Amino acid sequence: MPYAQADGARLYYEETGSGIPVLFIHEFGGDLRSWEPQVRAFARRYRCITYNARGYPPSDVPQDVEAYGQEQAVEDAIAVLDHLGIDKAHVCGLSMGGYATLHFGIRFPGRARSLAICGAGHGSDPLSRDAFRATAADLAERMEKLGMEAGIAEYAKGPTRQPLLWKDPRGFEEFRRQFAEHSNIGSALTMRGYQLRRPTIYDMEAQMRGIGLPTLIVTGDDDTPCLEPGLLMKRNIRGAALLVVPNSGHSINLEEIGVFNAALLDLWTAADAGTWRPWAKAS
Repeated sequence: MPYAQADGARLYYEETGSGIPVLFIHEFGGDLRSWEPQVRAFARRYRCITYNARGYPPSDVPQDVEAYGQEQAVEDAIAVLDHLGIDKAHVCGLSMGGYATLHFGIRFPGRARSLAICGAGHGSDPLSRDAFRATAADLAERMEKLGMEAGIAEYAKGPTRQPLLWKDPRGFEEFRRQFAEHSNIGSALTMRGYQLRRPTIYDMEAQMRGIGLPTLIVTGDDDTPCLEPGLLMKRNIRGAALLVVPNSGHSINLEEIGVFNAALLDLWTAADAGTWRPWAKAS
């Protein structure tokens, strides 16, 4: 199995295709398999790289909660690129991976060709922050004590996942089954060390203004916790475009594969040509 060595963990990765590199960063409920609809489409013309975050076998599962965090997640993405000898890549992340993509653009702008920040912002609303933290802490405890199958039973079919269930029951079941195959210890530590301690989108408003990369923000209109954060990123990242996909929830890359893939292709093609929203950037 191919592994990239990061600080304190080996990260399992896969690469498919050749050409300009694209790095995909998965969500909390997913793993590198979540990007299969994108890899199958884009490996015909891009070098597609996916990897499992620390805590997600076959990547290593460090046993110390301090080995998990927002900054570590970004450094892990860099470790994968460094291992493969890649100087710059298009970076695309969903949810937890969307947060990592945003931080990537802030900390390592010279390593990104573009940013696709998708389904990012859950837990950012100040009015519901305490409820988010309580729910996340309870989920971590349930996964740790009950195992994945029972621990995620309610979370996996929450309101923002319902559109995937309605549109594609087979796809939803595949998502749920793969989610249940994760390490309960790794998932609990990821929730405690990363999700519960990361800054909110609102906390990062000033830092976002320094991003000058071609950036696409994507959210489903039924992914309510991510709508306002998406607008905030749109307003503060120079030249950013916002795509709100109708009748769609959190698993946007699985729900509306055609729309999602077309938007990514537009972003990457324009970014590589130097024509991504030049009027917006100039303003």
